[in-house]
Amino acid sequence: MERQRRKVILVTDGDHVAQKVVETVAKELGGRCISLSAGNPTPLRGSQMVELIKMAPHDPVFVMFDDNGDFGRGRGERAIEYVVKHPDIEVIGAIAVASNTRFVQGAKVAFSVDNHGQIVEEAVDKYGYADEGLKHRIYGDTVDILNALQVKNVIGIGDIGKMDGKDSLQNGCPITRIAVQWILKRSEAHDASNGKAPSSL
Repeated sequence: MERQRRKVILVTDGDHVAQKVVETVAKELGGRCISLSAGNPTPLRGSQMVELIKMAPHDPVFVMFDDNGDFGRGRGERAIEYVVKHPDIEVIGAIAVASNTRFVQGAKVAFSVDNHGQIVEEAVDKYGYADEGLKHRIYGDTVDILNALQVKNVIGIGDIGKMDGKDSLQNGCPITRIAVQWILKRSEAHDASNGKAPSSL
């Protein structure tokens, strides 16, 4: 009998504002957020995150990762690698968050959500503006590892909960919600194509 793996969405931001937004969107869309994963930098090791994911009452489980600008592979990226490679976890997608981080490779994305809530075929900057000059790369301090690990359904986004107020809690954090809905839709379409019924939320 095949072991049931937990369905997880990675979020490459963990500051206080992002935490509140991710908690809100997860609740509204029927998921669960691992609030203890929030922090600058990520306060938990990957093994601790997996234990908390397994304790969540249902899927999808949202987990936050943040390197706090650390050069190279910081705590957030090391935790991402552990979670993605764990046999009990199925990462169904990731929200790659743009920042002004320098000297990073960035994560290549086919799609992003801009600050108008539109799905665009370009990368966006910290403020959610699409820019062909970014060459489909989201530049943030915790995103470099996503391509190396071949995480599926990666979507770019500006700074969660911010973007000049367009993704604020007061406005209902619509940009983050659209990114999550995009991941869920792609994941359910993948399940259906493999003969599995889409998971109810």
